Amino acid sequence: MKSIIFFSFIFVSTAAFCQPEFWTDTLKYSKNERIKDTTTTSPWKLKSVYTLNATQSSFVNWNAGGRNNVSLLGSFYGLAFYGQGRIAWNNELAIALGGLKYIEKESKQGLQKTEDRIDLSTKLGFELKKDYFISLVSGFRTQSLNGYSYPNDSVRVSTFLAPGYLSFALGVEYLRAEHLSIFLSPFASKMTIVKDQVLSNAGAYGVTPAVYDGLGNVVITGSHLRSEFGAYLRVVGATPLAKNIDLRGKLELFSNYTKNPQNVDLNAELKFMFKVNSWFAASLQWATIYDDDIRITDANGTIGPRLQFMSIIGLGITYKMTNFKD
Repeated sequence: MKSIIFFSFIFVSTAAFCQPEFWTDTLKYSKNERIKDTTTTSPWKLKSVYTLNATQSSFVNWNAGGRNNVSLLGSFYGLAFYGQGRIAWNNELAIALGGLKYIEKESKQGLQKTEDRIDLSTKLGFELKKDYFISLVSGFRTQSLNGYSYPNDSVRVSTFLAPGYLSFALGVEYLRAEHLSIFLSPFASKMTIVKDQVLSNAGAYGVTPAVYDGLGNVVITGSHLRSEFGAYLRVVGATPLAKNIDLRGKLELFSNYTKNPQNVDLNAELKFMFKVNSWFAASLQWATIYDDDIRITDANGTIGPRLQFMSIIGLGITYKMTNFKD
């Protein structure tokens, strides 16, 4: 828990010191003054961003060691925002898929997945007064392909809708200019979906495992759904660090009222964006997840909840389409 509090402090601090010159799309089009865009008469703002990142590494007589490889990461981001009067409805879809292939002649390893994400969110807000909204927030996260714990690529540990996360929350949101959003909900629901029967029988991702008889036969199959009810906090922020260098951060916390409310689930992201020109951009991203119901086996064979980390460095091509002046 000390580790969770430490990382939460870092991400909240990052968001709290953001400046109003730059903001993520979630906030950029949530304020009423942004709705009055003279470049379009439609209350809808539509945006799509396509990104392709590639890396290649090769080593010849390299004393420090290394493995020849190529990797590719593609992503899509879509925004559909509706604003009229006091109503603000924001919809976002993020999809990413990437893989790595070792290209040595003696390598027998196949393509390894490095990123796989489907993230859909929607937020319907009604402005109560300046900077304060009552909002209904919903989100869905999953992946598209099988996942493995490499180098073991024979037993999958995840797949489409295993897990899948569906959430709903009703609460109050504070929007400070265009650089900080704090959403707090005392009424939040979180559902974990494990559609794959093998994984659900094993009790993966916190669902109820199967019941077996003395011969190892399944008597009662594992559950495919786990529901939780609790409190939810989301903090999102962004700031420019220098010309063409931006920083974005997001922190999500969830506490289950009915089971170990002190063990808070964590989902956090920190991303640096480096713009080269209108086509080329680089990024540096870190993400961490903690879910008290996910059991992970460490290098010593100990099983239990663990902080999960991911880091991605990318340089690639970006293409953007909008129906308004961004």
